Amino acid sequence: MDESLISLLDDDGAFAWQADALCAQTDPEAFFPEKGGSTREAKRVCESCTVRTECLEYALQQDERFGIWGGLSERERRKLKRAAG
Repeated sequence: MDESLISLLDDDGAFAWQADALCAQTDPEAFFPEKGGSTREAKRVCESCTVRTECLEYALQQDERFGIWGGLSERERRKLKRAAG
């Protein structure tokens, strides 16, 4: 995501982590595969991303229902939320 856009959307820097997200430099379709499609490529990118934790926290807080966030699919995030209970 463009650095200037981030600052416009978020004056306090809460979303500043997005500027360092590796997914911003990757084909976005990999992170939103068709139902039953492979998540392997997206998860491989997430493995080496320095803001993976922030990304996952964001997805959990926002109840993101689609895509790979912080290296986890929607199903994996739901399971994590249930376990944290």
